[in-house]
Amino acid sequence: MPTLEERLRSCTRSAVHLEMRDGYMRSDPRFIAWQNGVRDDLADRDPARRPWLRLVADVVAQGVEIRRARIVSEPVSDYIRFEHHLTGPNVRAGEQVRWLPRRRASRLALPGNDFWLFDGSSVVFHHFAGDGELAPDDEEFSDDPEAVKLCADAFEAVWGRAVPHADYRLT
Repeated sequence: MPTLEERLRSCTRSAVHLEMRDGYMRSDPRFIAWQNGVRDDLADRDPARRPWLRLVADVVAQGVEIRRARIVSEPVSDYIRFEHHLTGPNVRAGEQVRWLPRRRASRLALPGNDFWLFDGSSVVFHHFAGDGELAPDDEEFSDDPEAVKLCADAFEAVWGRAVPHADYRLT
């Protein structure tokens, strides 16, 4: 199965990502450091030390729009505070990010899992364990038109209600 980087680099128009959990990968050393007070580490904003930033910049420079929407409970979890802290460099690299308070998502039809949708034609669902770590079968690929439509519609519904990163205030 292609990696996320390979999928992103093969996009020609768009890649959208919907996140719906209040915590991920709590074993991540960067999250642990953040919990211990490390806030403005150069590694958080340096593309040479944070490969995601370089990847986003490269893909956006090729004309691909990358958008991420996060549905979050309020008040937000420590993990969401951590993600919010790291999002500024993502936006500066070219990724568009919006936040949707969960209470504003109640009337939306959403898939059961986070996903990436590539060029509106294929989707990769992500599976996590209850503690936020990746499940053993962490990815599920689909190019089924119904699954693609469900994800595209869900993402656009969330995006339309969500708050741009620059305007979202943590509660």
